[in-house]
Amino acid sequence: MQSSNNKHHQGNKIHIKKGDTVRVLAGNDRKKEGIVLKVFPKSYRAVVEGIHIVSKHRKPTSKKPQGEILKVEAPMHISNLMLVNPATGKAERVGRKANEAGKLQRYFKKTGHFI
Repeated sequence: MQSSNNKHHQGNKIHIKKGDTVRVLAGNDRKKEGIVLKVFPKSYRAVVEGIHIVSKHRKPTSKKPQGEILKVEAPMHISNLMLVNPATGKAERVGRKANEAGKLQRYFKKTGHFI
């Protein structure tokens, strides 16, 4: 049985990968840019460097008897992210098409350049 979280994204391909520079389209960090650190395909989420920072509370330990509050990046939904074209510096839509070798490759729809 599948969880209700990911049933809506079963057929969707993920348009971003680890290491890509993306721009945030929605939320408190809107219009900010960052590098994708990790992608979670099943839940359709990604962790972006410096974006969607949340406070995580740690219990006290023998090394840190006070406990601590860490600021960490939380995963955000991929629909709120758009890939940035390094040539233009703008966020652009991404598609897939075959290159000269016949292999499917991502490309920017506006400029037609392969990623």
